[in-house]
Amino acid sequence: MKATFFASASAVALFAQPVSALAQSAEPPADSTAKNERRGDKEIIVTATRRSERIQDIPISVTAYAQEDLDDLGIVGFEGIAQNTPGIVVNRPTQNFNNFTSRGINTNGYSAGLQSAVAIYVDELPISANGNSTILDPNLYDVERVEFLRGPQGTLFGSNSLAGAMRIITKSPDLDEFQASASADLGLTGSNTVRQRYNAMINIPIMTDEMGLRVTGYYRNEDGWVDNVGTGVKNSNSLEAYGGRAILMMQPSDRTKVKLLASYEKSKPADSGLTNPNLGEFTRRSDRPDLFQGELTNFNVTINHEFDFAELISSTTLSTYDASFYVDLAGTFAQAFPFALDAYGYDDLFVQETRLVSRTSGPIEWVAGFFYYDKRRAVDFAYRSTPEYLAARRLTGLPDEYYQRFNSYTDQSEIAGFGELTYRFSDSFWVTGGLRYGSTEVQTITRGGGYNSNYLTLAFFGLQNLPVTITPIAYAEGLKVKDDRLSYKASVSWKPNSDLTTYATISTGFRTPVVNARAGLVSTINPNDLVIPDGANSDSVTNYEVGIKGSWLGGDLTANLAAYYIDWKNIQVQANRVSDSIQFATNIGGAESYGLEFEFLARPLDGLSLAVNGSFNRAKVTELSAVEAAISGAVPGVRLASPHFQGSSTLRYDFSIGNGKSAFAAINASHVGSFPNQFPNVPGNPNAVSPTYDFTEAWTNVNLFAGVKLGSLDLTAYVENVFDDSSITYIHPEAFLDGRYARLRPRTAGIRANYRF
Repeated sequence: MKATFFASASAVALFAQPVSALAQSAEPPADSTAKNERRGDKEIIVTATRRSERIQDIPISVTAYAQEDLDDLGIVGFEGIAQNTPGIVVNRPTQNFNNFTSRGINTNGYSAGLQSAVAIYVDELPISANGNSTILDPNLYDVERVEFLRGPQGTLFGSNSLAGAMRIITKSPDLDEFQASASADLGLTGSNTVRQRYNAMINIPIMTDEMGLRVTGYYRNEDGWVDNVGTGVKNSNSLEAYGGRAILMMQPSDRTKVKLLASYEKSKPADSGLTNPNLGEFTRRSDRPDLFQGELTNFNVTINHEFDFAELISSTTLSTYDASFYVDLAGTFAQAFPFALDAYGYDDLFVQETRLVSRTSGPIEWVAGFFYYDKRRAVDFAYRSTPEYLAARRLTGLPDEYYQRFNSYTDQSEIAGFGELTYRFSDSFWVTGGLRYGSTEVQTITRGGGYNSNYLTLAFFGLQNLPVTITPIAYAEGLKVKDDRLSYKASVSWKPNSDLTTYATISTGFRTPVVNARAGLVSTINPNDLVIPDGANSDSVTNYEVGIKGSWLGGDLTANLAAYYIDWKNIQVQANRVSDSIQFATNIGGAESYGLEFEFLARPLDGLSLAVNGSFNRAKVTELSAVEAAISGAVPGVRLASPHFQGSSTLRYDFSIGNGKSAFAAINASHVGSFPNQFPNVPGNPNAVSPTYDFTEAWTNVNLFAGVKLGSLDLTAYVENVFDDSSITYIHPEAFLDGRYARLRPRTAGIRANYRF
């Protein structure tokens, strides 16, 4: 018997390899078994190039996960994707706070005030354009695919796909048959922390071949494992999350489809998971829970119409995202006095993309489209003390515990036209070129009616028995920053035979400008400190890549290699003013990143598969003036915030247990090397090493899985983090947090059941 598996570009799936550039096939029927069918007999089709293509033929590095892979792996968010994708690290301080690093393009894992270097899409909705604020962990149940594209994707995915793009593609209704599924995952972390995850889906063909409805829902209730000694709550970082999605598909003709989507997700972690090693391994301290909660609502209309020469796709999206950002900042002054921020953000987004994809036969294939993005983010800022502290110091004059309140909003828009063209000289040789020209605009407005005060000055100097001076905050318009950008891509592909594809690609990407909401502000604590600058201009990368994708021995040996060099110009960086920890964005010179990504999959025996993948990377600052060094804390030649090596390996065995049923056992080990959390020096004081400069620990996560596939029912027993590795995976780069260290989740054992009706 050949192995039941799904080969992966990451080649790290623990017991069902995710789809990838290594793979040659698509998902088998649900009733296939290890005896009668091996995953690997059908071609994998992805839409990473905005058209349906074989993953083996596209001249980019891409990993794709089908729903069965996500189910088998228990992947429910970004963390699982990152551990199973080569060249990718997710910087994850806590739930709903994620920032991907792809191919070494990152200066720190927080990117305060900046756009993420990796664009994240749910269908056509970009959800990653939130700077340092919370980014909801979307539920990954009943999706068609998750695709992770490495390297800049500026031509097809626009701004903020500087180093890559991750696409979550939801599953459309089936118009022909009734379907339903459900899953339950019960786990135990440590000795007393219960994890519960539930999902369900129902698909109803309302009118056969003409109309169908697909509804998905989920609920998660997970106990925490970090104790907060400040609030006195054990296992404080518990999580409740729930949501659902409904998709109505209408097909009025053979050539036209209309899809209506509505989705809602809410994620409510009760506290942060960041820890303070001085207090204990899984211990933190804050005066109240730090809250990073999010609520995402999404409405989409997608129309597909097939002309004789091309297919027209129009996608219109309206979305709202409300998020809390409540954080104790008292670490700034070593807990000497209360200092916290209770902020709440409201995003309103409108996204329109219209594109034509060629359908005619012949040597020319093309995609042409238009993109429009409009977003308003309003934020209520409320900085607070505590009633107890104000009473003890007899500081009067504040209306309540809040010593500063104001509201600001940022308007951001982008309009772009894009296209790609492929010319096939033959079945074995083709070239592709792409262009995208776009204009971006961003401006921040501070609404009047708020107030500031001298509370921080009084508290810093320990003054008592004084009234707090209140100063009104006036209406202020920030700079309106505009930028026009041309992105391009060019590639050459050659297939010397049907089992081998080689390519060379040049591609570019950029990020939108950033404006500092508090530009020109002088520190009230130290007037000689840095004055907050206006903002940061766009930065850009140029990626040079060569790759090879091959398959031998009838698919029993596959390999994927990609080597790249990235030139990063005018880097956007986060800086912090020393005296009052106010964040701002600015630019510094340039950096380079180069590396090698490799993926191998071998099936030496029937039922046995071995997958190995990894990435080697070197990334450092190469251009830096003395002024840029002073303001950012960087030094020439300093390493960027990425590991030198990251990789995984998986050994899996599948076997038949008779009557069309099968079983499996698998072991997976993922490894990420140590890397710095930020630039080494204090911004504004280049001769002083930053007290927050540190290195993550190299960590290895080992998982065991065993299960059976009994027709419509799949049962899996698992142990995650077998050796209970508590290594530090993330270090916050700023001093305002008392707890700045994230760790691997402790050993978790459980059972997972999936049932298909």
